[in-house]
Amino acid sequence: MSRDVLFFDLDGTLIDSAVGITRCVAHALEKMRQPVPAMAELRKWIGPSLRTSFAPVFGDAARVEQAVELYRERFDVLGWQEHEIYAGIGEVVQGLHAAGHRLAVVTAKNEPHARRIVEHLPFGGCFENIVGATADGSRSHKPELIAEALRRLSLPPARCRMIGDRHMDIEGARHHGMRNVGVLWGFGGREELQAAGADVLATTPLELQGLLSA
Repeated sequence: MSRDVLFFDLDGTLIDSAVGITRCVAHALEKMRQPVPAMAELRKWIGPSLRTSFAPVFGDAARVEQAVELYRERFDVLGWQEHEIYAGIGEVVQGLHAAGHRLAVVTAKNEPHARRIVEHLPFGGCFENIVGATADGSRSHKPELIAEALRRLSLPPARCRMIGDRHMDIEGARHHGMRNVGVLWGFGGREELQAAGADVLATTPLELQGLLSA
């Protein structure tokens, strides 16, 4: 029996990256002489593409690109290391891999940054591919990212499941008619994930393992 191929989001699903992301957003805003929002507001930047979040602040495409570049400048040196692995998720990933599931990371994070982070995770070797955003933003939204993962792995959506913490993960999966799991230890929360149409919710990594192994 062939097992589901599992696409994992990165930020809010495998790692708590709030510190790195919010500090890099703040760095970009400060450099461009924009007020830095409170932490509760900054946390909403975790998940969407950078251009999606910077666009309403600047309104001008050239300034948005400048902000993205400033964000990446700090992220490249410091931000990529500023995260914590969620307790228990590494063991779950390793268990699913050992049970025969093919695994990939599908994230709106810039692909080179995502690759560097995943390669440094103790369980990073379990993922056969890391699909992230292109530097120019031409591939940055979840439907496009999932489509690229399906292309690289030569898979139909029916064979796969998307696992993530934000509405973009669920909506991206639904766009392709793909099954999905919303996780509640990240940045989205129950209400957001249910509103997006999550098939099922997992409260803990251990619960996720049970859902995916069933």
